[in-house]
Amino acid sequence: MQRAVDLAKLAGVNAAPNPMVGAVIVWKDNIIGEGYHQKFGEAHAEVNAVNAVQDKSLLAESTIYVTLEPCAHYGKTPPCADLLVTHQFKRVVIGTQDPFAKVNGAGINRLKEAGIQVDTGVLEKECKELNKRFFTFHEKKRPYIVLKWAESRDGFLDQEETDLHEIVWITGTLSKILTHTQRSQESAIMVGWKTIAADNATLTVREVDGKNPLRFIIDPQLKSPKDSTVFTDGLPTVVLNDLKSEQKGALTHVQLSPLNVYSICDYLHQTNILSVYVEGGSLTHQHLIDANLWDEIYRFIGPNNFNKGTKAPSIQATPINQRTIEQDELIHYINPSNGI
Repeated sequence: MQRAVDLAKLAGVNAAPNPMVGAVIVWKDNIIGEGYHQKFGEAHAEVNAVNAVQDKSLLAESTIYVTLEPCAHYGKTPPCADLLVTHQFKRVVIGTQDPFAKVNGAGINRLKEAGIQVDTGVLEKECKELNKRFFTFHEKKRPYIVLKWAESRDGFLDQEETDLHEIVWITGTLSKILTHTQRSQESAIMVGWKTIAADNATLTVREVDGKNPLRFIIDPQLKSPKDSTVFTDGLPTVVLNDLKSEQKGALTHVQLSPLNVYSICDYLHQTNILSVYVEGGSLTHQHLIDANLWDEIYRFIGPNNFNKGTKAPSIQATPINQRTIEQDELIHYINPSNGI
């Protein structure tokens, strides 16, 4: 099962909005096939594992270890539970049950009805952690929300506007690379319009190899500069606002009424955004914190003082760890009420 977990992780965000799933087939204590769900819309882990087995006659004497309950419904691919029944597997070992309403026990029941031995809950904690985004999405009906900000040593996100002559980086190069790595692990990235206006932020993963998250800009009155990079580089961008809904090329405007953190979370859920990385600004972060709509926080603290400026968000949670990155400090929080 640990091997199946390790395989599942290889997909990363490419599996979203599907879960990351790994599968390992064992015959007489030997691994004869393995696979994982590589990309949304493509074959599931069980299919790839079965296809990797050269002698299919061995499957009736084999055990398949799979991190998540095999699906029992027709989606973009046929039910994996039916595939396992067709090949008459001797035993199926499952890490954790699938919270998706169309599965949620139905896959297990299908296997048992076919006379297959089914064992569940093996490395369950690890398998749930693997798909904490997927579980949050289906159980809480919202995306998994990661907040990230950088603040000065004395607790400011940026300096007073009158002091701004150019963009001031609060943290160092390694922290920036880590931030881009974290961006690449989430389905979407979201900021308020003032972050675009102040920094002309591109919100990409240009510092690392990875997939750019879908960009969301909260801009109630459409005040972002029209020549901002996010509107001119041809990459998909969604502007959440109070005024209009329209699509022109890669730019989409979505009118939400009312426009607040609750309606935004509902919209992201409805559009199958499994997770979102929120990078600003201070009010956006504070509204999400106050509404308890967050799952993780990465708080970077740089070495310099600003003395005045925009105050950093206030968080009362207890950090789970803290580490030094060059001259920066990174404090990591996990919401104790997330229940995953």
